[in-house]
Amino acid sequence: MKTIRLYLSQNAGLLLAIGMFAVIYLTYVSMHPHYGMNVVTQNINETLALIFVSMAQTVPVLVGGLDLSVGPLMTLVNCFGSVVMAGTGGSIALGIIAALALGAAGGFFNGCIVVYGRIQPIIATLATGAIYIGLALFLRPTPGGNVNGDFSWAFTNDINELGLTYGWFDDAGIFGVIPIQFIILLLIIVVVWIPFRRSTLGRGCYAIGSAEGAAYMSGVRVNRSKLAAFTLGGFFAGCAGVYLTMQMGSGNADAPQAAEYTLRSIAAVVIGGTSLFGGTGGVIGTIFGAMVLRSISFIFRVVPEDSAFGFVASPLLQPLFEGIILLLAVSLGAARVFRVRNRLSLFT
Repeated sequence: MKTIRLYLSQNAGLLLAIGMFAVIYLTYVSMHPHYGMNVVTQNINETLALIFVSMAQTVPVLVGGLDLSVGPLMTLVNCFGSVVMAGTGGSIALGIIAALALGAAGGFFNGCIVVYGRIQPIIATLATGAIYIGLALFLRPTPGGNVNGDFSWAFTNDINELGLTYGWFDDAGIFGVIPIQFIILLLIIVVVWIPFRRSTLGRGCYAIGSAEGAAYMSGVRVNRSKLAAFTLGGFFAGCAGVYLTMQMGSGNADAPQAAEYTLRSIAAVVIGGTSLFGGTGGVIGTIFGAMVLRSISFIFRVVPEDSAFGFVASPLLQPLFEGIILLLAVSLGAARVFRVRNRLSLFT
């Protein structure tokens, strides 16, 4: 019984995020007139970029800092990807690797400024975010690019479409309806996040967020762990930029979009149960936090206009109601932090 109570206490934020997502998304499902796997694919297609950007925000938050450059870095990678991913075959693969490397390099640059420049992360990344938007505008003064259409289609649909597009197979059976986006996300979690969290650097990030002075006295390589956190955050932002390029088939240096993704990434982190103090939480909760945000906007699309709540379907009122629901969701996600009297109780 004590073990169960301890587990629930340590994972309260994650469980709350899962619960909120289940309630909101099931409400959407019950209201959708033609819900099916094609709708699921469309939903995750619209959500994956936000998930990756929110994951990019999570890692710096774990060490006690906010990264305001995740949206601009995603935009820069998107514009860069629209240039280097415009070929076919192996050149697309090389372009993806180059785009992901650019994202990681941008995160490493952020980390160097924070660690060696001794500048607060929120100030440092505000400046680097402006740099990334400027570089994106240099690459794409106007929206453009022409990513291979077959590639974009195959990797933004389900497994069957991937097989049909490249002639590998016609029908993968029951597994054929699984969205490729889900496979991509699962691979990133298994191959990148889980090994990082279990590594010395990953554990160091949690220790720094819990108590940086104590971590240093315990032998944690603080600078190295912080650099790793920001670099991994940049890699996740690169993943968002690459996927946005596949989804759009082009690049667009859209500063308002970058700012919106950045702000929503912070909200997703809080909803997902990661403390803004640092040291507790993780990307799994953040994933559900991002899905909560997107599910809120999905509901507005299916509210019948002739129903008692039809007024919320008005495009002019949607931002108002979305903001109210978002405020409630963030408040629920942060309730554990508000309730504690001693910050140490967050880590026990």
